[in-house]
Amino acid sequence: MNRLSERIATFIDHLAHERRASAHTRGAYRRDLNAVAEWLGERAVDDWSRVTPADLREFMAARHRGGLAPASLARNLSALRSFYVWQMREGWVRANPAVDVRAPKRASKLPETVDVDDLAGMLDVVPEAEIDIRDHALLELFYSAGLRLAEAIGLDTVDLDTSAGEARVLGKGARQRTVPVGRRAIDALERWLLIRPGWADADEPALFVSQRGRRISRSSVAARMDAWARRHGLPVHLHPHKLRHSFATHVLESSADLRAVQELLGHAHIATTQIYTHLDFAHLARVYDAAHPRARLGGDDGPPDRGEPLG
Repeated sequence: MNRLSERIATFIDHLAHERRASAHTRGAYRRDLNAVAEWLGERAVDDWSRVTPADLREFMAARHRGGLAPASLARNLSALRSFYVWQMREGWVRANPAVDVRAPKRASKLPETVDVDDLAGMLDVVPEAEIDIRDHALLELFYSAGLRLAEAIGLDTVDLDTSAGEARVLGKGARQRTVPVGRRAIDALERWLLIRPGWADADEPALFVSQRGRRISRSSVAARMDAWARRHGLPVHLHPHKLRHSFATHVLESSADLRAVQELLGHAHIATTQIYTHLDFAHLARVYDAAHPRARLGGDDGPPDRGEPLG
């Protein structure tokens, strides 16, 4: 083991015993730092204190040319920064050469949504089996209120007010908000509440419970949702966050009120919500290409390739 690798091993021990980092996190740090150490070793750099910002920029560029995704490069750079912060605290290096190095910009990825008519076809059913009644109520609530998975499974019965058509949700950062719940979702929830006492003990607070009477798990919700979608002919894979994206996009398309969508989603910053304005434009562009008589400027060549939607 050379000096570079020895320092990495000491850092990984520090992560394990002082910062209580998980095995997954330690493994990621080890892989990222070993990749840097191997690259430095090939260039006869045998001491972390000799590494310069130019070295790290060259390393990042080489990894980028090798096909590593921008997200992976950003993680690698983050590992280096943390590694150097720790070395500076230990007094082994005097500067952090990674601090001013920038990873390549990540390509923006738009959220996936489900078509309004496809969702209606999947939700406009009258379930008969008790487990289907519960699943239907969950799906309606996800789409009606745009909830995150953790928010939905964290709901207690006392958080739901069916007469007012609203639910009290605990979101990210322990921020609480009240969200409106639509009529169809309320109908589905009331059907579920009629049979819920047969599933859960009287002192069980959770709104949605499993067949064992306990709060339903994240994995169970995801699996049941996907199974429901396939059973009812939805042509795309469905997961809870896709319903949240669909909720936001459909409300924004109809209202054009970004601030209202931000409040409904519980986003702390409007910038987070603005991704849906890009999606809205992409949708409008497709409608334009399909509908406007002058959109097909190339005759039979089809609509213009718009590439990446606006960033």
